[in-house]
Amino acid sequence: MTTSTQRTALPPIVDRETWRRERDHLLAREKAHTREGDAIAAARRRLPMTPVPPVTVQGPGGETPLLDVFEGRRMLMAYFHMWHDGKPYEDQCEGCTFATCHMERLDYLHARDVTYAVLCQGSYADSAPFAEFMGYRFPWYSARDTDPALVDGRGFGSIACYLRDDDGQIYETYWTTGRGVEALTTSYHALDLTVYGRQEKWEDSPEGWPTVSGHQWRLDGRPIAQWSRPGVTAATGSSCCGD
Repeated sequence: MTTSTQRTALPPIVDRETWRRERDHLLAREKAHTREGDAIAAARRRLPMTPVPPVTVQGPGGETPLLDVFEGRRMLMAYFHMWHDGKPYEDQCEGCTFATCHMERLDYLHARDVTYAVLCQGSYADSAPFAEFMGYRFPWYSARDTDPALVDGRGFGSIACYLRDDDGQIYETYWTTGRGVEALTTSYHALDLTVYGRQEKWEDSPEGWPTVSGHQWRLDGRPIAQWSRPGVTAATGSSCCGD
């Protein structure tokens, strides 16, 4: 390994009084941003909803009505996970891996009557072992052969939220994709608080700030979260069960 002699770029150094003044100025902007986020969330809660026709997905018990995916709770948040047919685990979608691997604790969702589940683009037979390899504890289903009305032409790599009424009718209440999926990615929200941020090339950062090389969600050819999983062998990207 070659050791870099380049010095790390640092922010300007000021006295604490100046620092507090600058921090307070930013804090005012942060609070305004929080209040705007609250207002958007309030508008989200006032959106109308649209009925979902009876649809089924594939799960561990075979064909499963979407109503059963709720697991008896009032609401369902579903992540639509991309899948690349015939590819090993290390070549599966790094963005979907990044989003879903954050959903380790579901207690707080369950306490608010929300079930979180993944609806995968791949077949259940192909994708369920991947979920097991990743150590996911949330419900996993395949939406490969479901009614197109469920995906509604939006593709995978998205979130949809549903509500069921007392008669078992399901309604879609919200959906988001792209950067809206960052609602799941607590690592990004934490990194945004640090001096170097996410360290990605698109960010507006001072000159000389470090940036990640290669793909932002991959390391040595594999989605980053996979390296901590049992069965990952070498930096070649192979795994004991991913072929």
